[in-house]
Amino acid sequence: MKAAVIVFPGSNCDRDCKVAIERSTGADVEMVWHHDTALPHGLDLIVLPGGFSYGDYLRCGAMAALSPIMTEVKAAADRGVATVGICNGFQVLCEAGLLPGALLRNEHLKYVCKAVDLEVANAQTRFTAGYGGRRQVTMTVGNGEGNFFADEEALARIEGEGQVVFRYLSNPNGSTADIAGIVNARGNVLGLMPHPDRAFEAELGSADGATLFQSALASA
Repeated sequence: MKAAVIVFPGSNCDRDCKVAIERSTGADVEMVWHHDTALPHGLDLIVLPGGFSYGDYLRCGAMAALSPIMTEVKAAADRGVATVGICNGFQVLCEAGLLPGALLRNEHLKYVCKAVDLEVANAQTRFTAGYGGRRQVTMTVGNGEGNFFADEEALARIEGEGQVVFRYLSNPNGSTADIAGIVNARGNVLGLMPHPDRAFEAELGSADGATLFQSALASA
């Protein structure tokens, strides 16, 4: 199995993602610089990591969404390659039009960093099938702009088509409908604010994130 982690200027969870995927799945993981114009051949998974791409100097993820490599990420996603955006990566996917909605400033305008309990709202996706009958998992958030927002029309579509994958059991940032993670209509692009890369071994407080990476690659 083969995965790639996209590295933007300001990414700070890129190595976390690499280690988490390697240890969770045994996959080969390549780091891809944002100015590259081609992805490695034969990818089964693409991950956009957390951090502060371009220093969040505009809207979070807006500048990264225009990086040269994103043309190839979009093309791969259109071909059905499993693609995951974590935290800042979720913001990039929304800015790039690969996922609906937007991530706004947290409700109380403060950075939030802590473990959170999540409901697995849809266990039938390629990213959550490995959880089986489990409906509660634990990961970690670390963001200042994790407040998911979608207008009424988009929200109705997301909810109606089962695109909500994770919900907060105790909403830390004011996200609409407690949404913590969503997939696209096709089901191969996932964005989530909690970090599976910070919850892939019991020594980190939870190993629930490992199951997400395992599920994504098992589906390939």
